[in-house]
Amino acid sequence: MKVYTKTGDQGQTSLLSKQRVFKDDARVEAYGTVDEVNSAMGLAKSLIKTSWVIDILHQVQVELISLNADLATDSLFTIDYRITQEHVTRLESLIDCIEQRRIPQRGFVTPGVSTASAALDLARTMARRAERCVVRLKRTGEVTVPVSLYLNRLSDLLFVLARYIEQEEIVATVTSKVMATLEAGKLKTIMEDQRTMLVEAKRMIAIAEQKAQEIGVPMVIAVVDIGGNLVAHHRMDGALLASISLALDKAYTAVALKMPTDQVAEVVRPGQPLCGLNTANGGRFIVFGGGFPIVENGNVIGGLGVSGGSVEEDMLVARAGLGI
Repeated sequence: MKVYTKTGDQGQTSLLSKQRVFKDDARVEAYGTVDEVNSAMGLAKSLIKTSWVIDILHQVQVELISLNADLATDSLFTIDYRITQEHVTRLESLIDCIEQRRIPQRGFVTPGVSTASAALDLARTMARRAERCVVRLKRTGEVTVPVSLYLNRLSDLLFVLARYIEQEEIVATVTSKVMATLEAGKLKTIMEDQRTMLVEAKRMIAIAEQKAQEIGVPMVIAVVDIGGNLVAHHRMDGALLASISLALDKAYTAVALKMPTDQVAEVVRPGQPLCGLNTANGGRFIVFGGGFPIVENGNVIGGLGVSGGSVEEDMLVARAGLGI
């Protein structure tokens, strides 16, 4: 069947009840306006992300097709109408439920706070116009009470839905901005902490290097943060290449176990609680002196490792860097 039938070329159309009327007939105007409402609700539905709101709109759209069938039928008995008082009551229940979810507002509302709510407001104004068309139709034609009541309650439902969607989008926007601000603040704090740690690491390395120069032993000095991540790594001229990784692993061991590396040797011997630990983590745990946890206000915040001389010399230089 073709979309165009040419039966309306003379300005007339057929009602569902088979009567031929002009296209500007009050009944045609009424169901045509309801069709506009349905289309506007479809636009709103496509813009809304809240699933239960989408479900409500879809159900109403289905009911509007039935309502239009009532409007397009002349001279029906009340029992034959598709839209009943039960449909009106359901809309009222929905309105009451949504009203409990939204923040009350006073005064007139200016549409356009969000795209979705603006589409709902557009549908609402069309529903009001459809209701006026039905009131006009009732003067000359037969329309049951539930049809006009349904359109009246529908405009109220669309109003509260628009306000609820606005509220939800405002809350989401504010929450997003607050979280972004908090994350930015957190990142700033982390960066400030890192800068502070680097400054402190440079200070400790300078003092440790001075001590190494005093005893005439070139050293490698490493500082890591609380996560065992490298903050600063310094190799004096002439320091052993092997000391590069040893100093870093000493610093890592000290912060990972929260104890000086010379004390680790005592707990990894056979029969001790951490026996065999020195072979774990790819052999990264160092069990001889030269690594110390960096403690601030009773909390471990990093680790310092020194390598290049004897165990006693490494520990001497590390303690100098820590000021202990």
